[in-house]
Amino acid sequence: MENLTFAHMQEAAELVRSRHPSAPRFGIILGTGLGSLVNDMEVETTIGYEDIPHFPVSTVETHSGKLVFGKLGGKSVVVMQGRFHYYEGYSMQQVTFPVRVMKLLGIEKLFISNAAGGMNPNYKKSDLMIIQDHINLMPESPLRGKNLDELGGRFPDMSEPYQRALISQAQTIAQQHGIPCHTGVYVGVQGPNLETYAEYRWLRQMGADAVGMSTIPENLVAVHMGLPVFAVSVITDLAHPDHLEPVSIESVIAAAMAAEPRMKQLLTELIAAQ
Repeated sequence: MENLTFAHMQEAAELVRSRHPSAPRFGIILGTGLGSLVNDMEVETTIGYEDIPHFPVSTVETHSGKLVFGKLGGKSVVVMQGRFHYYEGYSMQQVTFPVRVMKLLGIEKLFISNAAGGMNPNYKKSDLMIIQDHINLMPESPLRGKNLDELGGRFPDMSEPYQRALISQAQTIAQQHGIPCHTGVYVGVQGPNLETYAEYRWLRQMGADAVGMSTIPENLVAVHMGLPVFAVSVITDLAHPDHLEPVSIESVIAAAMAAEPRMKQLLTELIAAQ
């Protein structure tokens, strides 16, 4: 795997600027089953990941693999329609490379969505959970190795990994529209297997409300670069240890698609309020 440097990031950003010269204000990462947000955008430019130097290529179902530029909620955005995961075989540097590039393109804030298993017994399938904090159980940090001094300091502070002001705004929007929405702790694991009932019980005892295989690496590099982050999980399966049922990718996608209109409304209004 190539060692991705600041020069590689600049090369990727230059190619993207050659296709879309204007700078986006906000970056959005769309998770499993949540790719149709782009249908609500005024799309201006679409670039396939395969056309961008050093970009990985999505291998997961429903992750189409495009950078989409345009307007959402009246604001200029760039959307990752498809993300990357460590379990696909990519390094953490590759997983987070697009976030680095979006920062070089000019984004001011990062918005992340994902599909997650709900361990909190109060959660129902297709509910939303705003992430207020996380527990990182992934095997490697994207910040491991030589620090990119051009982008941030060696030891980023994690006292506010998800911006409290954005969380408060999102909670208000959800209440105004009657959107089933919780606020909780997300735990990130390597995957791709789901957890055993004993592992779910352990993760719940640690203080996690939902579990997934993404988001934390992107959050870490965003915080490293000084980008405020907002993240929301769609609860696509119920991971209650004492009532565990088999989960299929089809059921996960179906639950994500059922929640998608509410997630899109929440993100669109939150971005419009910035």
